[in-house]
Amino acid sequence: MTAARPMSLAGVLKGAAVGTQAQSKNPTSVGGVMPLIGWHASHEQIAPSRLLADVRLAEAAGFEAAWSSDHFAPWSQRQGQSGFAFSWLGAAMATTSLPFGVVNAPGQRYHPAIVAQAIATLAEMFPGRLSVALGSGEFMNEHITGDPWPDKAVRNARLRECVDVIRALLAGDSVTHNGLVRLDRAQLWTLPEQQPRLLATAVSEATARWAGEWADGLVTIWQPPETLRRLVDGFRENGGDGKPLALQIHLSWAPDEAEALQIAYDQWRTNVFEAPLSWDVPTAEEFDQAAKHVRPEDMHGSVLISSDPARFLDCLRGIADLGFDEIYVHHVGQQQRDFVEWFGEHVLPGLRE
Repeated sequence: MTAARPMSLAGVLKGAAVGTQAQSKNPTSVGGVMPLIGWHASHEQIAPSRLLADVRLAEAAGFEAAWSSDHFAPWSQRQGQSGFAFSWLGAAMATTSLPFGVVNAPGQRYHPAIVAQAIATLAEMFPGRLSVALGSGEFMNEHITGDPWPDKAVRNARLRECVDVIRALLAGDSVTHNGLVRLDRAQLWTLPEQQPRLLATAVSEATARWAGEWADGLVTIWQPPETLRRLVDGFRENGGDGKPLALQIHLSWAPDEAEALQIAYDQWRTNVFEAPLSWDVPTAEEFDQAAKHVRPEDMHGSVLISSDPARFLDCLRGIADLGFDEIYVHHVGQQQRDFVEWFGEHVLPGLRE
C-alpha cells in the first residue's frame, strides 16, 4: 500500500521503519545520529524479478534497509505491475543482509491470521530483520473480495481488532474472535524467537494519536514541517514516546531536470490526490481518468524532483532535524539502477559527513 496525497516535496508512505541496529553506524544531525536511510521497493511499478536485482544493488550502494509496498493493483495502467510482497520478501531477505519492512492492510483482502502466519514465518527465518506497518487499506486493493468498502471509522476499528489478533497469534495464543473479523481456534505453530515490530501508518495528527495507543512505532509521509511536528507530538503524547519514527519520501532524479520531471509525470501523476479520493477509487483505469487534468508542473507538490544532489541532501537533513529515526526514499521511475548508483555516490556520503 502506498497512500496518495499532495504535499510539499513528497508523496506517500506505504510504509516504513526497519532495522534500528543500523543506526549506530551513522553520524547525524539529530542527537549525533543520522537517520537510517532505506530504499523503497515499489511492486506497482517494477516486476519482482527486477526488484530483486534492484534491492541487491541498493545494498551494495550503501542503503541500510529496504521497504516494500504491498498492492494487488498498480496506481496507473502505465505502472503495469503488482507482485505479491510476501513471496518477494522471502527471496529478498534470503539474498541480502538488509532489514526489511512491508506495509499491510489486514481485515478484508487479508485475514489477520494469514498476515500473522506470514509475519511469523519471515521473522523466524530472519530474526530481527522484519517490521510491518499496518494500515486500514485502500479500495483499489480491497474491492477484489466483493465485500462492501466500509467507511473510515469502521476500517480503523477493524484494523485495531486485527492488530490485537495478530499480536495474540504471534504470542502463541489460540484465538477465537467474533467481531469485524472472525477467528475460530486459530493458533500459529511456527513462531519467531524475536517479535517483529508492528508499526502504524498515519498522515494526520488524529490518527497518530490513536496509533500511539497500540503501535510499536509510526510511519508517515513528508508534509509541511508544522504538520509533521503536530503529528509527531500527538503520537508521543498518547503512548508513542520513545518509539521509532519513520518517513517515506518520493523522489524523481535524472541527469537532466526536465527528464526528472517527465519521469515523475509519467509514473506518479495518479498519486497527487488527497484522501478520501485516494482511499476510495477502485481501479487503475479510474485513477488514470482522475489524473487526466494533472499537469507536469503539478508534480512538484508530491515529488521532490531534481538533478542536484544538494537539494536531496537539504531535504533529508531537514527531515532528520524533525526527529525522524528512519527515512525511506522512493525514486518514482521504473528504472532504478542509475538512480541507486548515483544516490549512493552523491547523496549517501554527504548525509554521513
